[in-house]
Amino acid sequence: MRATSEILPLPFRDPFRIARALPHEGATTVITTIEDADGTRGIGEGFPDAYYGETPATVVAVIPVLVETVAEMGPAPRDLAGAREWLAAAAVAMNERISHNGAAKCAVDIGLHDMVGKRLGLALPELLGTPRELPPTDFTIGIDEPGIVAQRAARAAHFPALKIKLGGPADLATLEAVRGVFAGPIRIDANTGWTPEIADALLPECVRLGVELIEQPFPARRLDQLRWLQERSPLPIVADESAVVEADLEGLVGVVAGINVKLAKCGGVGPALRMIRRARELGFRIFLGCMEETSLGIAASAAVAGLVDWADLDGCLLIAGDPFEGLVLGPDCRWELPLTPGVGVVRRPA
Repeated sequence: MRATSEILPLPFRDPFRIARALPHEGATTVITTIEDADGTRGIGEGFPDAYYGETPATVVAVIPVLVETVAEMGPAPRDLAGAREWLAAAAVAMNERISHNGAAKCAVDIGLHDMVGKRLGLALPELLGTPRELPPTDFTIGIDEPGIVAQRAARAAHFPALKIKLGGPADLATLEAVRGVFAGPIRIDANTGWTPEIADALLPECVRLGVELIEQPFPARRLDQLRWLQERSPLPIVADESAVVEADLEGLVGVVAGINVKLAKCGGVGPALRMIRRARELGFRIFLGCMEETSLGIAASAAVAGLVDWADLDGCLLIAGDPFEGLVLGPDCRWELPLTPGVGVVRRPA
């Protein structure tokens, strides 16, 4: 088994900013191709986020070590039950070899699922045993002047819900401006940018303006503040930066109402599926999120979206030129999962 990786720049359609990062015009992802001894190839994507300690360079450096670890297990079985067990064991082996590095693990995990699905002739939902009926995705708008955010909200008003990035001095004005052009549910994400004083002042305004949920208002380790706000809030508080991997879930019981699962955080489609199932057992509502990645990563995420309450799978819609094709957004803003074996997307011609 061998792997090759490519660092791929992704320019944005609009400038994109969140509370814990400076404005930027584009992102960078890593595309990995894994080839088994029989010549079967799988492609995966790992989107690095410096907040979680990863860069494109670290992802590229770690992937060969992870692939070497998986190769030591021998080839995947050619029956469905055996293949599922092998994929789960591969994720365990990668975690035992290297801690953290969720984006690198994600690239390998998606690539392995794509490879195994192709070998068995199964599309990803059938390989995983997940439903094809999905919730619609929302559309995300980054921090900017309230009038500019409202313009972008009006342009995206055909989406059933909008996710608005907050965490700046114009948060209330931004919400008022968006509500002036959009009648549907508004989901807000402060990306750790609020203080308890800000949250206390904005909470009644969020209720008044029809906000559906509040995502990660406080720093990741301030579970005490998250609990304090959830106890006072009629809206669900959703942990994102506080809920990186499955092991984080136990500590969030009684703290927040929901958690945000992202493949690039937790290590891929297999770990995401297990994290979703464990979150259900613990009583959480589940938000399936994404990074600003291509439709390769979004297609892998969408394969588990039928198990969640809210979907925020718009990363490939934020970039100016998606390098992959095969994933289609329906008129109801639900992703139509490919029927072809594996993840089901292919690289566009250059």
